[in-house]
Amino acid sequence: MPNGPENTLLVLDAEPPPRLGRLTGRARVVHADDRTLAELLPAADVLLVWDFQSHAVRTAWPGEGPRPRWVHTASAGVDHLMCPELAASDTVVTNARGVFDAPIAEYVAALVLAMAKDLPRTWDLQRERVWRHREGTRVAGTRACVVGSGPIGRAIVKTLKALGVTTALVGRTPRTGVYGPEELDRLLAGADWVISAAPLTEATRGMFDARRFGVMQPSARFVNVGRGALVDERALADALRKRWIAGAALDVFEHEPLGPDSALWEVPGLIVSPHMSGDTVGWRDDLGAQFVELYERWEAGRPLLNVVDKERGYVPGH
Repeated sequence: MPNGPENTLLVLDAEPPPRLGRLTGRARVVHADDRTLAELLPAADVLLVWDFQSHAVRTAWPGEGPRPRWVHTASAGVDHLMCPELAASDTVVTNARGVFDAPIAEYVAALVLAMAKDLPRTWDLQRERVWRHREGTRVAGTRACVVGSGPIGRAIVKTLKALGVTTALVGRTPRTGVYGPEELDRLLAGADWVISAAPLTEATRGMFDARRFGVMQPSARFVNVGRGALVDERALADALRKRWIAGAALDVFEHEPLGPDSALWEVPGLIVSPHMSGDTVGWRDDLGAQFVELYERWEAGRPLLNVVDKERGYVPGH
């Protein structure tokens, strides 16, 4: 049971830092970076992983001493902090579920429209001062397969349906409105749009490989807004070069930031964006406010929201 103002909140920092003014006098806030996290971890009651690109928790957690009773990450994915010792502990893990759903769905819709209307080529031709008429693809009436049945995947389905796209949602467990993994290949074969929004687990790592890109039809376009390691990037590049699929867009990558010498920058038909699909003006404030609300629940002894199943690696659906 939380004890009040003497609780220590350890923040794994990133710039800009979170706004925690509402917790003044109610928590002792200590800041850490990758170098100091292991030293400070034993004295913490709560750990806020504000730097969601850091893997320092996975390294520091197995060390000596007590561990926080609660860990919150300011991200939807938790693969950057999960390790066997954390998974086996009594520590509660929560994530930022709910903050990124609508922005990511809007971003996916923007990518679908941009590829359907060939906007990247239009911008290229404009810079070249070339007038070249082309025909675009009508989005209404096309079919999409959305992989990942969490709130982000469901928001993507809702947004694509508003554009007239027929959607099929694939999740870990089949249920009403959700297909199971055994249906994935069949759905990929008939999809015009394949949207990857799944969490990264041992079952999903590398799931979009050469075989899966081979299953897709030549007119299909692929979008990944889930986790970078869901995709075999070399296989995707080969599929685009061989024209197994018509186009792709990646907002997440196995190694970030994408280096200037990466071959992915020049793959034909590939749109590259720097992990920004969920980041809209004010998103950091939204993340900070969400954590403060969760802290107030924890402080009052009320059940936390967004509790991650540490074995599965995500918040289970309802």
